[in-house]
Amino acid sequence: MSDRPVVAVLDYGIGNLRSAQKALEHVGADARLSADPTLIGDAAAVVLPGVGAFGRCAEALAETGLDGLAAEAAEDASQGGRPFLGICVGLQLLHEGSQEAPDWPGLGVLPGRVGLLAGNVKRPQMQWNRLDGDPDHPMLAGVGGKPWVYFVHSYVAPVGEDTLATCDYGGPVCAALARGRLWATQFHPEKSGRSGLRILENFVRGLKAPRV
Repeated sequence: MSDRPVVAVLDYGIGNLRSAQKALEHVGADARLSADPTLIGDAAAVVLPGVGAFGRCAEALAETGLDGLAAEAAEDASQGGRPFLGICVGLQLLHEGSQEAPDWPGLGVLPGRVGLLAGNVKRPQMQWNRLDGDPDHPMLAGVGGKPWVYFVHSYVAPVGEDTLATCDYGGPVCAALARGRLWATQFHPEKSGRSGLRILENFVRGLKAPRV
């Protein structure tokens, strides 16, 4: 049996989920794309990636029956339980809803609604940008001051008490958040070079390997 911790990457048929899976494997996880409730329940951690539109992602989660599992796992992580990581639209889905798709609720684990990037800026933000965050938080350990990471998004979560890092794009934009062991990034760590891989490594570090 592998001594690599099993990380369940929720497989709800959206976007290039395999890029997140491969990056997690690269930093030491036994990352598995899965919609199997048993595997997801037994995994050492859960990851919710997302690309594209909020409404389509929320719909796909519901169609695959993973919305409840995702909400439960994220809520547990926010209370200090099993780690959970949301990526891009996966971060947005943690909130109550989005201006992009008013008829589709989010998972409601975090307060507030996602809105369009403010100001006179090009949408989407499709570029590398620098993080301004707390270097002492475990998510950002070892990435250095103001690391470069890669964004592709037109909508953004509100800046609030759970915001861990921002980037400057016509003003401060929520780039990463953390509550307990619930982490989420608006940027794509799997596409963010060495800094992104270090963030994923920080997430995987300390997870329990399966018992032999």
